[in-house]
Amino acid sequence: MLYGLVHPVIAPLSKAVWRPVVTGLDNIPRTGGVILASNHLSFVDSVVIPVVVPRKVAFLAKKEYFEGTGVKGLLTRAWFEGIGMLPVDRDDPQAAINSLDTALAVVSRGGAFGIYPEGTRSRDGRLYRGRTGAAHVALTAGVPIVPVGLRGTEALMPVGSNRPRLAKVHIAFGEPLDFTGRFDGVPLGRARREVTDEVMAAIAALSGQELAGVYNDRAPDL
Repeated sequence: MLYGLVHPVIAPLSKAVWRPVVTGLDNIPRTGGVILASNHLSFVDSVVIPVVVPRKVAFLAKKEYFEGTGVKGLLTRAWFEGIGMLPVDRDDPQAAINSLDTALAVVSRGGAFGIYPEGTRSRDGRLYRGRTGAAHVALTAGVPIVPVGLRGTEALMPVGSNRPRLAKVHIAFGEPLDFTGRFDGVPLGRARREVTDEVMAAIAALSGQELAGVYNDRAPDL
């Protein structure tokens, strides 16, 4: 309910202020389950993508953002719900599994789910090796993955900043990657790895980032 009230206000206002350069919007299916897999440079990435996409995109956010009290807590909750965020308990040992279950639920009912295969923000600007969660969801639900390349969001909201700044941001959406039937008979672990590597290659082409070649071992950002 809040999404329908808040997003129509936030989206045009944000675009008017930040003036992001957006390409490839036509690559996002207007209906049906889909995963948007993006590189991750800033906390604000989960705001930038929903603002420019013409359909609701669900991202995960830590549940504390939804549990505040008083006027501030109400406004914070309204903000996150209004841009399509879903709460997750990052301290729960089952958080990773619960996150995948949430993603499956969203795409299975025809929604769009945003995910960062790197698992957390890149602090040095390089693109880290992707984890296989997005591939698991895509192969399980039979939905496509749209790769997303972000540029400039680390300047829009630098690490340690509590408010956005004016910065030139580019968001590029690549062609949907449909893996239906491509991995029939292939061991699931291998299929997930190959799908993930293909998605990360597409993200790298869109973002222009140097490949780190290793996993980002910092604690996940939700």
